[in-house]
Amino acid sequence: MRQLSGLLGFLSVIAILLAFNGAYVVDETKQVVITQFGEPIGKPVTQAGLYFKVPFVQKANYLEKRILEWDGFPTEVPTKDKKFIWVDTTGRWRIVNPLLFMQSMGTEIHAQSRLDDIIDGMTRDLITSYNIVDIVRNSDLILTASKMEEDISSEERFEKITIGREKITRAILEKAKAIVADYGIELVDVRIKRLNYVDRVRQKVYERMISERKRAVEQLRSEGQGVKAEIEGQKERELKKIQSEAYRTAQEIKGKADAEAIRIYAQAYSKDPEFYTFMKTLELYPETLSGSTLLLSTQTDYLEYLRGSFKKSLQAE
Repeated sequence: MRQLSGLLGFLSVIAILLAFNGAYVVDETKQVVITQFGEPIGKPVTQAGLYFKVPFVQKANYLEKRILEWDGFPTEVPTKDKKFIWVDTTGRWRIVNPLLFMQSMGTEIHAQSRLDDIIDGMTRDLITSYNIVDIVRNSDLILTASKMEEDISSEERFEKITIGREKITRAILEKAKAIVADYGIELVDVRIKRLNYVDRVRQKVYERMISERKRAVEQLRSEGQGVKAEIEGQKERELKKIQSEAYRTAQEIKGKADAEAIRIYAQAYSKDPEFYTFMKTLELYPETLSGSTLLLSTQTDYLEYLRGSFKKSLQAE
């Protein structure tokens, strides 16, 4: 009985070991390729769940299903115009064919190393084919806060760009994607993370940038002066127009007032011509007698009227 119990216990331990070694679990973030004596067999397992394999003979190799990060090393690269710059690239990739990946790469570490060679090589090839201005900029336009890109005319373009940084990175992505597809890898994106000038180039680049900005400022200042002159000219035209209209209105009002005054004078004269003559004479006195000497003939109506006025005043006293 003791021997039988020991045998059953031994068999139970073996069964448990076989069960643990023969079963494996795949979660949503992983995919599995089964290898037997190092050789992949069967189809890869890409769905989450509990699976079984031959214990101790077959091995479950877990591969990442999610998008993985690739980060290159900063590399000094010469451009077409013989300028040296430091280029630091980064990318994103994922395993889309686990079986092909397992056969060609084996591990993610090996794949990262292979991506270093492929992406860095493509980056170097393309950067050496273009001038430095194409690498660092996407457009040959100098934008200001008051102007959008589509509003700037071709005369405001300064350094000519043939392709631009964005298109260069897209070209790197497309060329590298075609190569890594042979390894069961999909290259999702490639970007130039950072560019830096070497010391002997940096000062010249800064000087060129300052020169470009000064040219842009001068051009914008010239445009501003033109707009200012246009506004001032429009202001002068509107001011003259307003003054002309005001003068015309004033003359119309003055003419109407003079006509009304003449009408009133004529009406007053027609009612009593003698009284009208008397009033006009009185109006002339302050003008003719103020600060002056007046010589009158004894037969002058003016003097006769003064004598009459003097006698009336004496009688009144």
